[in-house]
Amino acid sequence: MKKLNKITTGFLAIVAFVGFNACSDDDNFIIASPQGGPELRTPSSGTALILNADNEQDVATTLVWDDADYDAQTAITYNVEIALGGTDFAVPVLGGSTNERFLSWTHLQLNDAAIGLGLSPFVAGDIDVRVISSIGTQDAQEQVSETITLNVTPYTTSLPMIAVPGDHQGWDPATAPRLAASDFGASDYEGYVWLETEYKFVAPDETGNFAWGNTDWGDDGSFSGILVDDGESNVPATPGYYLLQVDTENLTYSAAQYSNWGLIGSGTPTGWDSDNDMTYDPATQTFSITIDLTADEIKFRANDGWDWNYGDTGADGRLNPGGDNIPVPAAGNYTVVLDLSNPREYTYTLTQN
Repeated sequence: MKKLNKITTGFLAIVAFVGFNACSDDDNFIIASPQGGPELRTPSSGTALILNADNEQDVATTLVWDDADYDAQTAITYNVEIALGGTDFAVPVLGGSTNERFLSWTHLQLNDAAIGLGLSPFVAGDIDVRVISSIGTQDAQEQVSETITLNVTPYTTSLPMIAVPGDHQGWDPATAPRLAASDFGASDYEGYVWLETEYKFVAPDETGNFAWGNTDWGDDGSFSGILVDDGESNVPATPGYYLLQVDTENLTYSAAQYSNWGLIGSGTPTGWDSDNDMTYDPATQTFSITIDLTADEIKFRANDGWDWNYGDTGADGRLNPGGDNIPVPAAGNYTVVLDLSNPREYTYTLTQN
């Protein structure tokens, strides 16, 4: 510990006496001066971390640092700050706070932080990390560690999307229905949309916003399912509910009209011979029916035929094209809802009345 001369010691004793009498209700009053900041020991600067959605709750890395020195025994608060690499902490983000000399991040926590800082999914990028120590609430008592840089590859579980603006919703890409790709980096998009007479397809910009001025596609003028992004025509339609499928790499699209959805199966009053028509609600973008069912099986099909139908393979509440028959848990009157509004996340509910 640093030695103090008699004059300094006497001065500190007077200050301590005055401070104690002026703040006698503060049992934690401490006179301490910064002597040395925290020093990060692990991980080393330049460490590469590849984050994984399958390991979201596992620890991705643990920061460990030496205690800061305040020339007194007192509780120290450590705030871990992170920032986009090379920005000199112009816009720092709090990555955690602790009284210990270590802090762990799970894959999910570090991924959320990296994406929040602006790193792109599945692309390696740098984030800067530092530790700031303090005691009490006085900024003057703060000490800052050296900065380390971590090379982080984040992920996303959100599927890429494109928008479908048109006269069905006022030609506004920001509020237009979406089509989703089958995986990140894939170019095949699909989704159900209620269309009126004309529409187009719009990609997001680099920040994920949908607006005119982004890449957009229309028909090449032959109206045979070929897309172009220059000199294009609006894609024509007749009013109805469509399954749209688009490939932005091969520049193709298809639009199958599935406006009529029905419930069919041994659990329905008409068995497997004919379906029971469902009603579309534009407000909720769902089809529904209230119907008496027996404890048997049902499926959903479009346009009174078997060309396009959904079941539930795995009994997880998610619909699969041509999937397994859906069991009805017990006989009774049910409200059955078919929800095709979330691209590639098609669901249903059976609610007994």
